[in-house]
Amino acid sequence: MTKQAAVRLPDETYARLKALSSRTGRTATYYIREAIEEHLDDLEDVYLAEQVIARIRSGQEQVHTLDDVERELGLAD
Repeated sequence: MTKQAAVRLPDETYARLKALSSRTGRTATYYIREAIEEHLDDLEDVYLAEQVIARIRSGQEQVHTLDDVERELGLAD
């Protein structure tokens, strides 16, 4: 199942999108979908990282040094 969403684009972005679409024979919708799918994982990762950083700074998230981890796993020299 797919859902429809309306997107407002600046004139310059829309013109570039239409030009690309015209040159390649693919639809503007194709490129919009590709751009969203390509960058959604990155945006989700950034959001998650920002949440973890906030928890670390507030003392709610425990952190470990590399030395501690190596020692705990028996990998220390």
